[in-house]
Amino acid sequence: MSSTELPKIPDLKVEDDFQTYKLGSFKLKSGVEIPDAFIAYKTLGDPSSPAIIYPTWYSGSISDNLWLTGSDKTLDPSKFYIIIPALFGNGQSSSPSNMPELRPFPDVLIYDNVRAQYELVTKHLGVSHARAVLGWSMGAGQTYQWLTQYPDFMDIGVPFCGAAKTSLHNQVFLEGIKSALYAAIGTSSAGVAKPDLRTAENGGHSAFTPDQTKIGLKALGRVYAFYRERLYEKAPTLGFKNLDDFLVNFWEAWALSNDPENMLVMTHTWQAADCSEQEPYNGDFRSAMESIKAKTLVLPAKTDLYFPPEDSEIEVQNMKPGVGTFKVFPSIWGHWAGGPGQSTDDVKWLDEHLAEFIAKN
Repeated sequence: MSSTELPKIPDLKVEDDFQTYKLGSFKLKSGVEIPDAFIAYKTLGDPSSPAIIYPTWYSGSISDNLWLTGSDKTLDPSKFYIIIPALFGNGQSSSPSNMPELRPFPDVLIYDNVRAQYELVTKHLGVSHARAVLGWSMGAGQTYQWLTQYPDFMDIGVPFCGAAKTSLHNQVFLEGIKSALYAAIGTSSAGVAKPDLRTAENGGHSAFTPDQTKIGLKALGRVYAFYRERLYEKAPTLGFKNLDDFLVNFWEAWALSNDPENMLVMTHTWQAADCSEQEPYNGDFRSAMESIKAKTLVLPAKTDLYFPPEDSEIEVQNMKPGVGTFKVFPSIWGHWAGGPGQSTDDVKWLDEHLAEFIAKN
């Protein structure tokens, strides 16, 4: 593959086949409202089949979740009613890019996303109970939120390569993402889970010009990847010439496919994630983990630097006995072990463990 022939970038924005559900004036946990809010979603399978809720991930569109579904997968639409709801800020649900009149766009929490998803699933789709909730990366964060926000709603939870609470080292990593974008518009971060200094001080909004968008997103694209085994050269699905080729023609290309304000909304959601910051837990992480009733399969990746296995092990240790199961992806693909489907060995490993866990529980 030459440097000009890009592989399929799983989170590149494409025209998705999806529907939207109008939420009306949607009040966030902060008290701020999104007027005329809407949530994008896609369903696969028959509504009479057991439901599986499978939320999207950071920057991911709805179609980016489809790699784990199909007649040859555990998530088979002939057996399950699969619901894929999109995050606020992903460009399909309410986002800066599709609500230009709403500035600044309000900060959204995973709590808010899951409350909107619950309304979609129960009021609009008529599902009163789910067989499972699962997801990768920020989808795992939403899975934990479902497990603690609506603990009686599902039988099974499978968060893979994600966390119930964004760790301190992950929050600092996300400061780098924010700072890359803020620097392009001549400002800087006001702190963890806070806006830029200019907005924090004046309450205004700093828009991106086309040139600033390009500069900021190219910088953002440089903070991701997996390098130790030089997979960017060796993997058949990648096949780049060298590190610079990979950074420019994969990561920068991916970043430039996104909207910078959308990315900031989702970055805040990720950075502020903590499923214990809700009633009745009020910040007590152990209490939140102990509240989980669904059998939960926690799957971190051995080489994931965003969500290391040690953090996932702590989550399972804080669950009640017999609730959580902890297994580690034996993968060199880092965070990508759990998605977005380019490592065929990891896809097979994940699918087999999903099948086994669903069959047993």
